[in-house]
Amino acid sequence: MSLFWSMAIIALIFSSVGFKKYVWFISIGYGFSVAAIGAGLLILGGTGLSAGTICASILFILYGLRLGGYLAYRELKSASYNNKMKTEISSGDGMSFGAKCTIWISAALLYVCETSPVIFRISNGKGTDTLLIIGILISVAGLIIETCADLQKNAAKKVNPRRFVDTGLYKIVRCPNYFGEMLFWTGVFVGGITALHGVLQWIAALAGYIGIIYVMFGGARRLEMRQNRTYGSDPEYQKYVKTTPIMIPFIPLYSVEKYKWLVA
Repeated sequence: MSLFWSMAIIALIFSSVGFKKYVWFISIGYGFSVAAIGAGLLILGGTGLSAGTICASILFILYGLRLGGYLAYRELKSASYNNKMKTEISSGDGMSFGAKCTIWISAALLYVCETSPVIFRISNGKGTDTLLIIGILISVAGLIIETCADLQKNAAKKVNPRRFVDTGLYKIVRCPNYFGEMLFWTGVFVGGITALHGVLQWIAALAGYIGIIYVMFGGARRLEMRQNRTYGSDPEYQKYVKTTPIMIPFIPLYSVEKYKWLVA
């Protein structure tokens, strides 16, 4: 478990950017924490590293840098995004230090639990097997989908910033970036199934996986509510949301707004 706690310390360090702006605990701090965990595994993994776990660690770096870099650019360079978010997300100026610490520690634990299937495979000396290879391929597919979705949305907004996006991957599912994210972490979890030892390791891996799936559905609910306010009177939008699944392609779940327990 020493490698697990070493990665937890790394996640705490990199997610601490949230003390400057509390939402960064779960945005910029998230991306860079995962990237730092990937680098930490390559440095501290030692003899437990195999070709598969090296690839998985590199995927964490690529995933984290892409996400953290994208979010940092949007936060620091996009005036329109920041103006819109002022009405959507609390600034946290009145939040107590204790409350911020609670979010910080909880977020860091989630990040290390998400990556724990790879951490435990390395610390248990399990090497590379078929399930890890399958998991890596699933994660690669998720990363590609997530990246393409962000690029397609940016391109569509440049053409028509006032219209909802229903082109490219958005024809198939309304939140393809969230779907890609879930697919990425599904691959991580699947790749660790044969490497987990004992109840505590299973609890950590399941907590990380279930936690990020919950966060993604919560994010989809928040996005749906925002889009309903913005585009709700548009007949084309109404047709789009009634015929295009919100989170998972071909699964007829079209709305999560009514599920108030999805808070993220």
